Amino acid sequence: MTKEELFKEIKGKESFLCVGLDTDIKKIPSHLMKEKDPVFEFNKQIIDATEQFAVSYKPNIAFYEAMGPKGWESLQKTLEYIPKNCFTIADAKRGDIGNTSSLYARAFFDESASGMSFDSITVAPYMGEDSVKPFLDFDGKWVILLALTSNPGSKDFQQLSVGDEKLYEKVLRTSSQWADSERLMYVVGATKASLLKEIRAIIPNHFLLVPGVGAQGGSLEEVAKNGMNKECGLLVNSSRGIIYASNGADFSQSAAKEAEKLQVQMAGLLEQYL
Repeated sequence: MTKEELFKEIKGKESFLCVGLDTDIKKIPSHLMKEKDPVFEFNKQIIDATEQFAVSYKPNIAFYEAMGPKGWESLQKTLEYIPKNCFTIADAKRGDIGNTSSLYARAFFDESASGMSFDSITVAPYMGEDSVKPFLDFDGKWVILLALTSNPGSKDFQQLSVGDEKLYEKVLRTSSQWADSERLMYVVGATKASLLKEIRAIIPNHFLLVPGVGAQGGSLEEVAKNGMNKECGLLVNSSRGIIYASNGADFSQSAAKEAEKLQVQMAGLLEQYL
């Protein structure tokens, strides 16, 4: 999916919502456990309930890896089920020396090799350019680099001063030379919304994947006010707040209600800031 196509979906649905499929088999409604593939059935119903409100879906790969081969099967079926007009993110947080990164990229981007073809993957930039470039070698695929995350531990390294700037700022300035805003996005946590203006000064045109709205307490309005650009430039993720809105038989209806609430807010913010 190109940047232009993504923006078209955002305008069409009046939404920049990404639904995080952090599907924990220990948390899904008990009535689904009779299904042959409970995780896929849960995801399928969540997608059916939210696709009119969401422009993107983000399976967190750890939840599937933890189940071994069955988890990978659930992940592949989930990816195939996501509507083709929705932007797909493999939240894998990979990053290693070049030849290993090439294999990680093949796993998530090369359908002929692994059966999966995500639009994008989250990547840790700590090992530098040669660990990121292999993901960019796949035409039409996106890299989403971790820049400034929501967790308390982000202060341990990301916010350290390196000369006259913070380390996350150094990451943004340096990595933005590796690819343009048509191929590269960044993760910036919603709980760091006050810093989004400064981040936008460094990368005015890139899309930002923003987790932390909802269960983690981030403010959607602050994110939009400080982070939106002329092409929206935001994918705001909500995981637990949507998919675990209920653990009963009405889980999908409850997920739809929560997704719709966010979409209605987003429609107003798009009208206000675009």
